Order: sequence, then C-alpha cells, then structure tokens
Amino acid sequence: MPTGPVHDVAVLALPGSIAFELGLPHRLLESAVDADGHRLYRVRVATLDGGPVRTSAGYSVTPEHDASLLASAGTVVVPGVHGGPAMTDGTIPDGLADALRTAAGHARLVSICTGAFVLAAAGLLERRPATTHWMHAETLQRLFPAVRVDPGVLFVDDGDVLTSAGNAAGIDLLLHLIRRDHGCEVANRVARRNVVAPWREGGQAQFVERPLPEVGDVGTAATRAWAVERLGEPLTLADLAAHARMSVRTFTRRFRDETGLSPLRWLAGQRLALARQLLESTDAPIDRVADEAGFGTPASLRQHLRATIGVAPGSYRRSYRGRGVTGPSPV
Repeated sequence: MPTGPVHDVAVLALPGSIAFELGLPHRLLESAVDADGHRLYRVRVATLDGGPVRTSAGYSVTPEHDASLLASAGTVVVPGVHGGPAMTDGTIPDGLADALRTAAGHARLVSICTGAFVLAAAGLLERRPATTHWMHAETLQRLFPAVRVDPGVLFVDDGDVLTSAGNAAGIDLLLHLIRRDHGCEVANRVARRNVVAPWREGGQAQFVERPLPEVGDVGTAATRAWAVERLGEPLTLADLAAHARMSVRTFTRRFRDETGLSPLRWLAGQRLALARQLLESTDAPIDRVADEAGFGTPASLRQHLRATIGVAPGSYRRSYRGRGVTGPSPV
C-alpha cells in the first residue's frame, strides 16, 4: 500500500474541450509514483451533468462522474475549450460557475490554454496574474479587464490558482505541479517516462523563434549540453559564446531565438534545478551543494532559491527530502 495519501484530481470536460489537453492530466499525473511504485495521484474526469460532451476533435467522451466529483478533489483541472460563450462573451452557465467557486474553497484550480477563460468567467481570476495561449491573450484581457494577463509566459503559479499557455505548456505546468508536490526526482521520472523535457520554467517565453539554420550552423544546442556538464564552474557569457564560436552579441541573439531565454537566465535555471536535485537526493552540506551547482556561496544559493520558490535551502531539503513517498503539500 502507498505510504502517503493519494491526491484526488478532477478534470472537467466541457463542450468543445480540446481533446489533447483533456488527456494530459491522466497521462502526466498518473505517471507519478513513489519509491515503491504506488501512484501519487488519482485522476478522474467529470462533466457538469455526467452526460457526454463533444470534444474539439469531433468525437464525444462520456465520463463516469458529474460535477459533484469536484467536491472531493484536491485539484481541479480545466482543459482548454474551443470556442463557446466563455471565449465569445465571457459567460458560463450558472451551474458551472457555482461548481468552480465551491471547489475554489478547498482545491487548487488549474487551467490549460483557453481553460483560463472558464476560470475567469467564474470570477476566479480577478486581480490575479494569469496566462493563456498567446493568440487568445488579448481577448482574455478584453473580456476580463480585472485579470492581470501575462501573454508571454508558459505558465503562472499563483498558489491555489495556476494557468498555462497552450498544449505543450500544459505539460510544463503539470510537471511543475508534480515538482511542487513531490520534488524534482519524481517529476524528472515522469518526464523521462513521457519523453518530454523535464524542466522549462514558467517564465520562459511562449513564442520561441526557431529560424532555419544556415548550412553548417549547429546553433547553441552543443553549447547548452557542454554547459550542463560544467554547472559547477564559473561560466560567463563570454565563455559560452567562445564555446559556440560566436560573438557575444550573435550568441545571445541565437540563444534567445532557440530557447526563449537569455543565456544567463537559462544558466541560472539549470543551476537551480541541479541544486534542488542535490538537496532532495543527497546529504551534502549546503555549502557543497552551492559549490557543485555553481552558485559559489550558500548565500547566493539561498537568494536564488528564495526568489524562485520562496524558501531557504534547509527548509527546501526538509520539505522535499523523501517527498516521493508522501502526499502533496496542502494548497
């Protein structure tokens, strides 16, 4: 038997739900297991009345649950919707709004892509930061001017309400949830199992230029791989550019085009990911973790960790060491 509680997740299938996103929570969250192979999440799908709904792909789904499932869920996920009143005039049926508002009293709410319109129409995003697919961000802001829409990021974690951009960003957000609940090691296993990138931070740009390379141009991928193997070294922007055999200006432009981040912001993210992994999986002293991850001093590591997730290294270790065999933290 699992040694910790299984976290109940309700996925709300609405008319016009984007089929790909409807299946993401089950695929990602139910891949998360503890050290003994026990699942950490139970994912179930519901419609408002328990009846079938037609998805954006042209076929219907018939879940086994109605909106009463939301009453017992610790997390409620609203996948993206294709059209409908939430996106055209900012309204949803009273029953749906009531169900979501009731769930907000005890569960964290998660939207993927245009699911943010549904949360906004229920009044759950007012004066809160949120995102959606960049193509629909302007409409979201126009329909719901009280929402602090950020059209550029992959996802926004505002504590008990989390929103993501389209499709693949939903994967990033679900991996972030697993990382937040159970730490990097569990999330990385899920990423490997599903053959997806284990780490893209929420602030990474939604729209990343990927120009066709010139003949003989290998871009910055080789330099990124080289840097990941040397995170403990004092790498500078000039070092990275030199390895790529580019000028600093050209390297910086190419790097941002390929990743959506500046080289130094990307490097800091990689170092932080390594530090978190070391804190979770080893007993190494904090100063050694800081050194091996390239932060140099415990003070620097503490500053970066606090800025990113709001805790100091020691607190992070106490919270996440062995989290693969316990339940998620309260929301």
